[in-house]
This record gives sequence, structure tokens and C-alpha cells, in this order.
Amino acid sequence: MASRPQVSVYNGQKSTSSVSLPQVLLSPIRPDLVQDVFKNLNKNHRQAYSVSKLAGHQTSAESWGTGRAVARIPRVSGGGTSRSGQGAFGNMCRGGRMFAPTKTFRRWHRKPSLNQRRYAVASALAGSALPALVLARGHRVERVAEVPLVIDTASLANVEKTSAAVALLKTLNAYDDVVKAKESRQVRAGHGKVRNRRYIARRGPLVVYSQHSNFVNALRNLPGVELVNVKSLNLLQLAPGGHVGRFVLWTRDAFTQLDRLYHAPRSLVSNPDLSRVVNSAEVQSALRPKQPRSSTVRAVRKNALTNLRFRARLNPYVRKARKVAAAQKRGDTKTGRKTANKVNAAFRKALLSHVAKKVAAKSE
Repeated sequence: MASRPQVSVYNGQKSTSSVSLPQVLLSPIRPDLVQDVFKNLNKNHRQAYSVSKLAGHQTSAESWGTGRAVARIPRVSGGGTSRSGQGAFGNMCRGGRMFAPTKTFRRWHRKPSLNQRRYAVASALAGSALPALVLARGHRVERVAEVPLVIDTASLANVEKTSAAVALLKTLNAYDDVVKAKESRQVRAGHGKVRNRRYIARRGPLVVYSQHSNFVNALRNLPGVELVNVKSLNLLQLAPGGHVGRFVLWTRDAFTQLDRLYHAPRSLVSNPDLSRVVNSAEVQSALRPKQPRSSTVRAVRKNALTNLRFRARLNPYVRKARKVAAAQKRGDTKTGRKTANKVNAAFRKALLSHVAKKVAAKSE
């Protein structure tokens, strides 16, 4: 059941010949893109609806203004009835309009870009050629000989009645999916049941043909079965609900036209191995050689007010001054004065000697 370069063509239960697998069935599968395009395309069959623009305003009402200790909402005029004096127009009032009344000029439809639609159709076609995705979507293809399933066009020439179509599907072991769709019919939940869409059912096989013939009329009456021309493939039918993996029955003529009508998306990067691309000889030859790391060490600026060691480099006297200040704080004023005098005398001596050296050097 796995996809192969050659696909068998069946005439009933027997394989009569084979055809090459179209390139579009090997396209990348993008579930995210398929779901996004399906969500937008599915909005295009909606009909506009809105409430009447007069709803909630078909009464004479005017605000009483301020000073009467009541809200300033418009109130129904007149008297002699309980309706007079009641609030009107507002969305919080009984009989008033709704908040933000719906309008018919809402943007109902969406138009995805052409490239996105083409890519989504190609991904949906590729998903229909993988048995795992077809089974995961719920189709009964356990006994089908091969996926994708291609039928000889000549075998459909004599199919003019629905009974003949059922017999053909049974020989292909594809009728189980029709039975599944038939048994899934049930009443819709919600108000849609009174809006001319009372029943819902699962999807069955999708039959793709190239030329309209009698077998189209024979197959269209089966529950869950849909038919479409190969030139008009629709994402809404190839991936219902935005889920890839629709069970598709191809006629041989339609299957051979896929390569001419649909093309597989081309990747912008032919080799996804990025490390191999970067380290290749072609890329490395165009790069500049690696620059050696600079050995110079940038000086770190330090704050002398908060960094004692850096402050001592700028003023060697700071350590002695801290000791004197600590002694004075302890109350040892005599010892502090002695220490301060000794330090000051040594500092003056060193300072004077340094000045004398500079003066002697200038005089020479």
C-alpha cells in the first residue's frame, strides 16, 4: 500500500497495467498551510446577515436630562401605560437595540494568495497518496489493494446505474468507505437542523475523472461520494476540515494528467543540511580568514570614592588617615594626635624632599 514510482491500474480486482507516479504526489506536506488556506476558502460561501437598522429604535424616546435623580438613558414619552418612562434604545434596555448591530457590509470573504492555494492543493494531493494519512483521517481502506487507487477508464464505460457502481466499488474493496459514510448520517446539533441542513455525515471517497460520462451519474447518488474533474480540484474536497488524507479514486486519464496540470512546489534551498553548506569548499573559499583575537587588555575604570585600593594609588596617605579617624572615633584622642603628628611629619618630610628634588632638577 505504500506509494511507489509505479502505480498499478486496476480493472476490478486485477491489475492490468501501471503508470508513473506524478511528481506532485511527492510534494512536501504542509498541514499548517493547508489548514490556513482551508479556513480562508471555507468562508467564501457565507451569506451576509444583519439585524434591521431600525431594530430597537422604533419608538419615540427622549432623555429626561439631569436633575431628576434618574439615569440619562432615553425614556419612552407619553403616559397612561407602564411603557411610558421606561428606558429605550440602549443595549441594556428591554426592547432596545443590540450592542454593535451587525451589518451586511462586513468583510465576509477571504482570498488567499495564488501561491498559497497552489501549495495547499499540492500538499493535499501528496497527503492523499500516503496510506497512513488516509487511514488516520478515518477512511476504510484497510482492504484496498493500493493507495493511490487508479481505475482503468475502460472499466467505467459500462457503469451507467448506481447498482453497477456499487458492484465496481465492491470489487475494488472501496465500498467499505461508502458504508461508513452512510451509517454516519445523523441529525445536526444546534439550530442548523431547522435551517435546511438537518443531517450531517462523514465524507466518503472522492472520484476524480477527466471527462464527464455515464459513470458520473451512477456514482453521484452514493452517500459520501463526491466527484470532481481533474482540472477543477478543490482544496475543500481534497482536505475536508483542513485535514489532509482524503481517499481518492483516480481514473487513468485523470491520473496521467496530474503532471501537466499541477506542479510540485520548488524548495528555495535544495540542500537543507546547513552545516554542510557552510563548511563546503565553495562557501569557505569566499570567506575572509579568521582574524586573531586582540591581545590588548582594556583598562577598567574604577571609582576612587568606592574603591579603597584605587583611592590609595591616587593618595597614599588615605590608609593612614583612615587609621587616625578610627582612633579618634574610639575616643583615643591622645594616641590619635600622636599618630597624626607622626604621620603628618613624615608626609611633610617626604613632600618637601620631593619638591626640593624638582627644584634642583630645574635649576640645573
